[in-house]
This record gives sequence, structure tokens and C-alpha cells, in this order.
Amino acid sequence: MTDSSRHRSTHFVRPARLEDARAIRAVARESWHAAYDDLLGPDAVESVTDEWYALEGLRESIQSRDSHLFVAPESDDDEADRTDDLAGFVHVGQWPDEPAVGHLARLYVHSSHWGRGLGTSLCERGERALEDDGFDRIRLEVFARNERAIDFYEDRGYEPVAEVVEELEGETYRVSLLEKAL
Repeated sequence: MTDSSRHRSTHFVRPARLEDARAIRAVARESWHAAYDDLLGPDAVESVTDEWYALEGLRESIQSRDSHLFVAPESDDDEADRTDDLAGFVHVGQWPDEPAVGHLARLYVHSSHWGRGLGTSLCERGERALEDDGFDRIRLEVFARNERAIDFYEDRGYEPVAEVVEELEGETYRVSLLEKAL
């Protein structure tokens, strides 16, 4: 396993604002297509992103006191106030029905920014928020066939703890659960 300190990054990450919802949805849609079209098919990706990234739901997530949603602007300038230039986002909270376990629910980066350290900055920011909230470990789900994502998380100290089968758009998929101590 690679030393996670090698991946430390310093991209600017800020808390999401209500006006970021459309840009978050755009990043989600683009990155889902880039990552999952071959696995799920473009139509399923459209359907899933329409449902999971509906503007009202995103706005609720942004306002929630039970989770944190952070965004990374295209520019590393901390004065970047535009909401239409987001490059990625992370959403963290509590793992369902396990009060001591944090949940990395969503981490997506526009594919034009893959490999530049932005995912690491977002991941680290989400981990810090959960640690500040008192969680001692963090768990996430990833499609078992998404080797790029699994490698990303394992390089940052996450370890596989289980594999489950989940249904999505009428199909079943193997999903890996990964976990890391905070």
C-alpha cells in the first residue's frame, strides 16, 4: 500500500453554498459518464444522476446540519466565488444506522481534473470534517469493477472490509465497502 502522505494536496476547498447546486449536479453528471458509462450504460447514468443529484436534494444536503458538502472551484484562488466553475465536490456524514462511523457518501471530480490531486484535497477535507464531528472511522461504497476509484482510496489508506450486491436501475452490481480509521 502506498503511503497516503505522498498524496497530500493543497487545492482550495470550501463549504458548498446553495447557489452551487447546479454546478455540483453538472460535475456529478460528467464524472459519472466518464467513470460509469462502460459499466452501467449512458442511459442508466442519466437516470441515476437525475435522481440522485436533483437540485432540491442537493440544496437540502448543502443546508443539512447532519452532513457536510464541500466544493473545489476550477481555480485554486480562494477568492473564486463563481458557482459555475466547480471542478469537484465531496459529501460526508454518518453511515446509516451506525452512529460511530462516518460516511464518505460522494466524491466526484470532473474528468478533466483527474490525476491532479483535487480528489485528494476533497477527500482530506471530508475526512477532517468527520474527525472534527467525533467519528473514529470512515466508510464508503464503490462499484467493485471501478478499479480506478478503489486504487485511489486504497492509496489513501482505505481497506476493503466487505463486498455486497446492490440493485441499480434493475441490474445487480457488486459493491465494495472500504474503511479507514480517522
